[in-house]
Amino acid sequence: MKKLFFMSALCLLFIAGSGPVQAADVKLVLATGGTAGTYYPFGGAMGKIWNSKIPGMNVTAQTSGASAENIRLINKKEVELALVQSDTLDFAFNAKEAFKEPLKEMSVIAVLYPEIIQVVIRADSPAKTFRDLKGMKIGVGAPGSGTEANFRQLLDAYGLSKDDVKGQYLSFSESAEQFKDKHIDAFIVTAGIPNAAIMDISTQHNIRILDVSGDLANKLIQKYPFLAATKVPANTYKNQTQDVVTVAVNAVLIASNALKEDVVYGLTKALFENQADLASAHAKGKELSLQNAVQGVSIPYHPGAVKFYKEKGAMK
Repeated sequence: MKKLFFMSALCLLFIAGSGPVQAADVKLVLATGGTAGTYYPFGGAMGKIWNSKIPGMNVTAQTSGASAENIRLINKKEVELALVQSDTLDFAFNAKEAFKEPLKEMSVIAVLYPEIIQVVIRADSPAKTFRDLKGMKIGVGAPGSGTEANFRQLLDAYGLSKDDVKGQYLSFSESAEQFKDKHIDAFIVTAGIPNAAIMDISTQHNIRILDVSGDLANKLIQKYPFLAATKVPANTYKNQTQDVVTVAVNAVLIASNALKEDVVYGLTKALFENQADLASAHAKGKELSLQNAVQGVSIPYHPGAVKFYKEKGAMK
């Protein structure tokens, strides 16, 4: 009888303890971007929500070389989650641009917010359009980054070749430092606004952001349908007194296809149910919406995310 009681108690103890042990095993890495961009702090803000709202969840935000590197990390199964630009996502999935073979071991959780292409120059620069940067040194983003892809798209739209400008393959923070020291004449940032690197510079130097508008913007959008017209509102940066018309891609949260449906469902649910906390932690959190989360990408959504969106009526 005592033996039976002991075995029963042992079984109850095992069953009672099995839940937390399994939950604690959910450890994920989220690849973001450089510390001067938007991805890293925004990824950290999402990680804090998931870790505090989902029992046993442990998501670590990791710095990286941004979009292209993040996609490769996901497909190599070195990370489970990543932040990427919608255009780079399309290139990778369909083996375009720098991607020589299709990378398809990934799916979408949510479109998060627009990432605006911002071409920064000094206020006293003679340049009026991107074409006027011919012959100048330009920070064009890290090699293989989404920003670097946008640089090539701008060259194409304005009828320039790579040889027409002196492209410097620098991260946002590196571009900012080079710009401060007058080693480069301009630099490109594709990120949410306001961007930390541009804000830092605008407090010490008078700057302008070039318009990408009119027929040139239409040409870009027609050729690259993942781009959309947008603007940088006046006063986003110091001494920026007027709206700047330009174009944008989307920031997208993706997951490895190997992640289980219930895990991704939980991540998606927690993200939207705690949007107020996300908005308090980072300004871009205010731009997250069910309507925008389910459009603006060309690759499939993860089944876990689809389940959540269908429950909310955002997907059929």
